[in-house]
Amino acid sequence: MFKIVRREEMAEGTVILNEIEAPAIAKKALPGQFVILKAGEDGERIPLTMAYTDKDNGTITIIYMVVGKSTELFKELQVGDSFTDVIGPLGKATHLEKLGKVICVGGGTGVAVLHPITRAMKEIGNDVTCIIGARTKDLLILEEQMTEASHDLRVCTDDGSYGHHGFVTDVMKEVLEQGDVKQVVAIGPVPMMKAVSNITKEFNVPTLVSLNPIMVDGTGMCGGCRVSVAGETKFACVDGPEFDGHQVDYDELMLRLQAYLEDEKKCHNDYCTIRDAQ
Repeated sequence: MFKIVRREEMAEGTVILNEIEAPAIAKKALPGQFVILKAGEDGERIPLTMAYTDKDNGTITIIYMVVGKSTELFKELQVGDSFTDVIGPLGKATHLEKLGKVICVGGGTGVAVLHPITRAMKEIGNDVTCIIGARTKDLLILEEQMTEASHDLRVCTDDGSYGHHGFVTDVMKEVLEQGDVKQVVAIGPVPMMKAVSNITKEFNVPTLVSLNPIMVDGTGMCGGCRVSVAGETKFACVDGPEFDGHQVDYDELMLRLQAYLEDEKKCHNDYCTIRDAQ
């Protein structure tokens, strides 16, 4: 059992932070890696990239958005409760290198995944500009932490309620036009990563993205997390989750992510209806 030692509701309660006791994972985890969690013996296996690891205290921190039945079950867990299973660290760690000027772009809960990578980029000597965005101010997360993790933080909201009125790609393009950017890292909704990659390709700037396909076992056995990269089939759980953003087939990825969307919505609604009636 993996006990929750800290819990925080973010973004109007739609995004939840859990700090979990997992000393063996915390000891080995590196930026970019993920874990798979279950809320109970019969629960669904949910892959989540770690936002923080604390080797001294033996904890890892995950941040997730409540979107279905399984994450609804996660949300019901309080401090002192435990996840039945936490498996990891899984996936390949981010390749970190001192390059010079880099841009880290995050959208929605992708900011949580981006945070340890941004921090590590800065720690090894890169000049880090970070751009984060959300639909509205109330849905922004980790602004203070991202400020500390980067040299220059730019904030965007789709509705203009805070920071730049517009998309992260607008601001990223301005920074790219200033020149000398060596790498871009983009993590967030698939349409955002696709848009970022299309722009950076025009500027011939290498781009790294973190993909979130449907995943089951997380060890390369089931093939559920397959993605097409440079015309080849890759498994995000063992070959990724990070890939060259200019080589990813985003349209195929979006179709695969939508495959069970209606079933997921129905399952979530049915669960909430039964729970609320009790």
